Amino acid sequence: MPDPVSARRLSRRGLLAAGGAAALAAVLVGCGRDEADKASTSNGSGSWSFTDDRPEAVTAPARPARVVAFTGSAAALVDFGLGREVVGVFGETKKADGSKEPQAGDLDVESVEILGNVWGEFSVEKYAALRPELLVTHMYDPGAYWYVPDESKDKILPLAPVVTITTARVPMTKPIERYAALAQSLGADLSAPKVTDAKARFEAAAEAVRQAVKANPGIKVLAASGSPDLFYVSNPKVSTDLMYFAELGVDIVVPTKLESGDYFEALSWENAGKFPADLILLDNRSTALQPADLAAKPTWTQLPAVQAGQVTGWDAVPRFSYAGAAPLLEDLAKAIQGAKKLT
Repeated sequence: MPDPVSARRLSRRGLLAAGGAAALAAVLVGCGRDEADKASTSNGSGSWSFTDDRPEAVTAPARPARVVAFTGSAAALVDFGLGREVVGVFGETKKADGSKEPQAGDLDVESVEILGNVWGEFSVEKYAALRPELLVTHMYDPGAYWYVPDESKDKILPLAPVVTITTARVPMTKPIERYAALAQSLGADLSAPKVTDAKARFEAAAEAVRQAVKANPGIKVLAASGSPDLFYVSNPKVSTDLMYFAELGVDIVVPTKLESGDYFEALSWENAGKFPADLILLDNRSTALQPADLAAKPTWTQLPAVQAGQVTGWDAVPRFSYAGAAPLLEDLAKAIQGAKKLT
């Protein structure tokens, strides 16, 4: 889910108008190829093309070897087997203490150029100096380039071919498959144990969620993000991870008075209890208030799920790879298994 404040800003400005190994490998490779008979790859001696989700046929004289990407996109590509091809990133990458942001995953943040570490920050000069051959980012709404600033996008976009992957209004498995296909087009081996093992873990975790719901029925789950002034309730009909959770049987609160873009309902803190819930998934990004911050909000502390200790972290902009998503499903299954019915 886009950062609520960012999404509101973007909406206003129109920019935003989330077997065995062999068998698993076959499934993965087939999945990637289904996605892109659309994609034409080369070993570097011929032309390259990939049809992204705008949809546009993105082409280059040779397979891109210098990729710059939104941090979460870069981390997903790394999970599918890319490495030194990723030379630059933008978006939250390092915390104030120098440690990695969760969305950076297994990306080696010390080996890439960080063009911007917060919303709205993107060094055009550093980007040009990297001699980029491909720019990759999420697309939450048609025509939107996630974390590419509107005020400088006319300088950024012409410098290299651009690929965007849809990350809203489809279940989470779709962008995972698309990032896999993109990685494969860039030279990644989807039959590598690193990838097939991650997919096996993902599928086991998805089944664990299904079983948790069956074993502990009726648990109402609310996905939310806190800011100083507002409490945002996310919409599972738009947020790609929540949509997938719902497909697995999770009963997720559907907000009723949606903001522009339909991503969430913005509640005043006085109305934070509008939607009864047994379990709260709380946005764990550094841009959102965390439980220690929310302790000063009386209406937060009065929520039944908070009083029962049934609050768990939520990666509201997940890493769209099997390695990135599997732990989220495992944590969700554990939270549902341990939740008590409160409402």
